[in-house]
Amino acid sequence: MKTHIEFTHSPIVPPASEFSLREVGACLEFSGIVRELENGKKIPGLSYEAYEPMAHAQLGKIFEELVAKNPCEEILFIHRLDFVPVGEASLFIRILSRHRQAALALMAELIDRLKADVPVWKVS
Repeated sequence: MKTHIEFTHSPIVPPASEFSLREVGACLEFSGIVRELENGKKIPGLSYEAYEPMAHAQLGKIFEELVAKNPCEEILFIHRLDFVPVGEASLFIRILSRHRQAALALMAELIDRLKADVPVWKVS
């Protein structure tokens, strides 16, 4: 399985999809977009911080655990740090898999685990 984990301070620009494996049957992409309301109040955006070394390590462990249950060929993970304005992506995930069921299950669980177990925080 191929993985890529990136934290960036710039707007997220997903790289073009490359399907070098002819057995990939599903390409699932998720973008987490900053909403205009936070706790019922209008905001200009959100700020994110991360403890990057620990976040990389934790994401690697989570990827291995989830792929054991839901096989996939590739996971691309990009999280933006610092200020992210309303309407822009704070998170982008792409999963390539042989089958859509595995990609869908992996994506759902990965996002839940990110929020619960990875040291990335909204600070405003």
